[in-house]
Amino acid sequence: MTLDLPKTTKALILSTAKKSPDDPLFEISVQERPISTLKENEVLVRIAAAAYNYRELWQRKNQYPGIADGSVMGADGAGVVIASGSTKPDDPIVGKRVFLVPMRGWKSDPRGPEEKFGIVGGGSNPPIGTFTEYVVVEREYVIEVPSHLSLEECAAWPVGGLTAWRAAFVKGHVTTGQNVLITGIGGGVAIICFQLCVAAGANVYVTSGDQAKIDKAITMGAKGGVIYKSETWGKELGELLKKNSPQSPLLDLVVDSAGGDINTKVNSIMRTGGIISCYGMTAAPKIGFSMREVIKNIEVKGSTMGSQKELEEATDFLAKHKIVPVIGKLIDGLENADEGFVAIQHASHIGKIVLRIRGFNEEPQKSAASSSSPKL
Repeated sequence: MTLDLPKTTKALILSTAKKSPDDPLFEISVQERPISTLKENEVLVRIAAAAYNYRELWQRKNQYPGIADGSVMGADGAGVVIASGSTKPDDPIVGKRVFLVPMRGWKSDPRGPEEKFGIVGGGSNPPIGTFTEYVVVEREYVIEVPSHLSLEECAAWPVGGLTAWRAAFVKGHVTTGQNVLITGIGGGVAIICFQLCVAAGANVYVTSGDQAKIDKAITMGAKGGVIYKSETWGKELGELLKKNSPQSPLLDLVVDSAGGDINTKVNSIMRTGGIISCYGMTAAPKIGFSMREVIKNIEVKGSTMGSQKELEEATDFLAKHKIVPVIGKLIDGLENADEGFVAIQHASHIGKIVLRIRGFNEEPQKSAASSSSPKL
């Protein structure tokens, strides 16, 4: 027996219009959209959960390139393959729990994208998003969910996990026993980066503007943390390093999302040849670099998301160490999606904000076969 496949899907659509001229955000709405016919290399995924990134907020603020009016939002999403366009019967991918690869154009080159780079959601390259009940996607752009994760937990992984992996492991070369500082703990990328580095055996320190977030990180394995609002936080961190690592009280790696005066703050507590891996600049759109850093052979490296190969490697590491991404807030239903944008602006959460897509049944739909079925 086969099941009729859905012909339409509800999705969260981005409009480049505003409710009023003084509204700071573009409108979003839940709309019904047709589901395209599956091609040979495509699969149909029933999305169980999707996660927010700051990118979606920037799109609504018209502060992100490549915004497409009428596009489906969301780059992070996980669900189950319910149908395949393959002409071969009993395609084994049907029924698999998968998450979507959140970008296009970057397969494996460690230097950067090989082709035109694009991120899923809110644009036209590619013309899909994850804030939807169903999505048609090329089968090469789905990765199986690690068995220890729920689909909601996995939805919190792709963009943040890949960004963190590249910043800390590919660019930062983190290894066991190193002293690592992760700035801005609490955000999605920072908390995943923290979890990855702890699993790698590094001594991890954090900064935050909120002592509660530092305390939470310590319960999860951080050696300590400092409030970045303090003018002397670099000195305070130096004291923690002396206390916890008296034989080598210096930082090997800083994974930073703020930019600005990070070099000034950490120069005196960086080892010679230390690395600052920067994946964002929320404090200032540049990083100072002086002769002090040249003399100490400090390396400042930019890092943005990563390749599909790196995502696969990061996911293998995640599975090996059974790391569970932290969900800071769970929202129920596409119609309540605006709650996530409110939460991400307040930034009071620790971890990712995840949107549960209603009506999902996690039991694999094995009766939904490949397109050799006349029902497709």
